[in-house]
Amino acid sequence: MPSAPTHTAEEAHLLGTMPVDPMDDIELRSVQLHFPNARGSILEACDQRRVPTDKGDIHVAIQGDTSKPAIVTYHDLGLNYATSFAGFFNFPVMRGLLENFCVYHVTAPGQEEGAPALPEDYVYPTMDELAAQLLFVLSHFGLKSVIGFGVGAGANILARFAHGHPDKVGALCLINCVSTQSGWIEWGYQSFNARFLRTKGMTQGVIDYLMWHHFGRNPEERNHDLVQMYKQHFERAVNPTNLAMLINAYIHRNDLHLARTPPGTPGTETAATTLKMPVINITGSLSPHVDDTVTFNGRLDPTNSSWMKISDCALVLEEQPAKLAEAFRLFLQGEGYATPLSTPASSPCGTKYHTYSSIFFANFREQQQQAREERDREREHDRQRQLNLRIGNRLRETAINCTNNGSGAEAGDNNNADASEEEEDQENGNGNGNRAYVTTDTSGTLYYGTQSNKIRITENPLPEPVSS
Repeated sequence: MPSAPTHTAEEAHLLGTMPVDPMDDIELRSVQLHFPNARGSILEACDQRRVPTDKGDIHVAIQGDTSKPAIVTYHDLGLNYATSFAGFFNFPVMRGLLENFCVYHVTAPGQEEGAPALPEDYVYPTMDELAAQLLFVLSHFGLKSVIGFGVGAGANILARFAHGHPDKVGALCLINCVSTQSGWIEWGYQSFNARFLRTKGMTQGVIDYLMWHHFGRNPEERNHDLVQMYKQHFERAVNPTNLAMLINAYIHRNDLHLARTPPGTPGTETAATTLKMPVINITGSLSPHVDDTVTFNGRLDPTNSSWMKISDCALVLEEQPAKLAEAFRLFLQGEGYATPLSTPASSPCGTKYHTYSSIFFANFREQQQQAREERDREREHDRQRQLNLRIGNRLRETAINCTNNGSGAEAGDNNNADASEEEEDQENGNGNGNRAYVTTDTSGTLYYGTQSNKIRITENPLPEPVSS
């Protein structure tokens, strides 16, 4: 069989075909994209601590000035404080937030980066016991009240802690929070995952389930690089045995026993059945936990809670950090905390921050200036209106006699104050045709008469003749 003829570039152009370059495929295969990973900055900025509890030590990373109000974070399944919150708190708006807050990143037992396997006889804490460990954290650092910020399983733990200790939590920001016990499908999948993690390690089935838990369906179509980064983390940085213990505790969770009780219901008390503190309940539109957040929202008091669904994302902290940061900032600002306001500026990160008090006084000064200008305009308008009325009254009440050549000019009723208005003399017997008019000088004094005989208009009943 004869081979296909080859053509030069000029022949290919004439024939309407594209020339073939054998180096194209090789050059395209050699191109690889590398993106800088800014997550390491939070590891260097945090003070690493080990806090003793009744169920063993837990890892706490402190970020910010400890004299500022405290924010306590708790991560989701398969993650730790660095992989869950590093990217979000490294966002420019959130970096500015650290000027007014101190963040305490709590990591569940055995879930920190490169953690050794827990002993075989170690009894992993239940969800209620994980929530109770936060009391040791608050006592260790001398914190009287905190703001909770949790994702997934961490959100459930913080909600339990807030329900049991409402005086210790001032506000809650919960993402993809589940308030009910696990269903049969979740229990079955997670039970198999925990078994495989203990016996075979991190299998592909476990990775796929964790990716669905965090990103929902078809995550690679939205952000391929982010998905690959999380897959590598699950394969290399997670201790499978420790993760199996946390998953087992999560699927054996009990219900939070929250209920939205209408005010005045006999035999019940709202404070005892739902969360007292303000709560912002957030989820992504592509998250598999949307229905769970709706159920959770139905159990909260509508007067101090809000539900927010962010579009085009499942893992809100990574896929829509700007929207989440703005929602969290406004939530804290609404609760009376001084938070930075991001405005365009020439700072290195492109952000200029103002405290809440400076914003308030700036707005107050602006309102006062506008009120003064409005009062000045009203006073000027009243002065002009009174002047017009005074001029009109003078013209109406003053009888003007013009005796030039026996001619009398009678000023008719004049309701406006136009000083340039001209009036014609009535026709007289001798028919001289002189014209009388109203004029004004630089001081605003009105004169009436002819060119040869001007009369000043005053409030006196009779005008005063003046020399021309």
